[in-house]
Amino acid sequence: MSNFLGSHAINMDAKGRLAIPTKVREDLARACGGRIVLTANADEEKCLLVYPEPEWEILRPKIEALPNMNKAARRLQRLLLGNAAPMEMDSAGRILVPPTLRRHAHFEKKLMLVGLGKKLELWSEERWFGWLDESSGDDEMPPEMEALSL
Repeated sequence: MSNFLGSHAINMDAKGRLAIPTKVREDLARACGGRIVLTANADEEKCLLVYPEPEWEILRPKIEALPNMNKAARRLQRLLLGNAAPMEMDSAGRILVPPTLRRHAHFEKKLMLVGLGKKLELWSEERWFGWLDESSGDDEMPPEMEALSL
């Protein structure tokens, strides 16, 4: 089982290549042999989702099974499935982010890789720190969060 935690500042080169940090690379090697799926985030945040291949293969049939006559479900399918890019880290732990995904997430050179347990998010550094600075008081808290004690 994957357990991706923490945030990591990384750089992307002009060709769209980035090196996965060593600790995350080792965890990905154990979880999926370095095979991942990169796709667009369906939320309003313009970041990318990074799934170890086994996690993606659990999620993908659920997305495919959504009723495509529903506009919201169709949008989710288009964002997640239509942007999905299966890839494998090279021997140096690098991946190549496709141009369409770089454009979607507004990537430039400086990025943040953020662990979320079973998956990771890849953000532009500027958007990540902007999101951290935002007030989250507008969102309705679900009951599961109300019961959480930190």
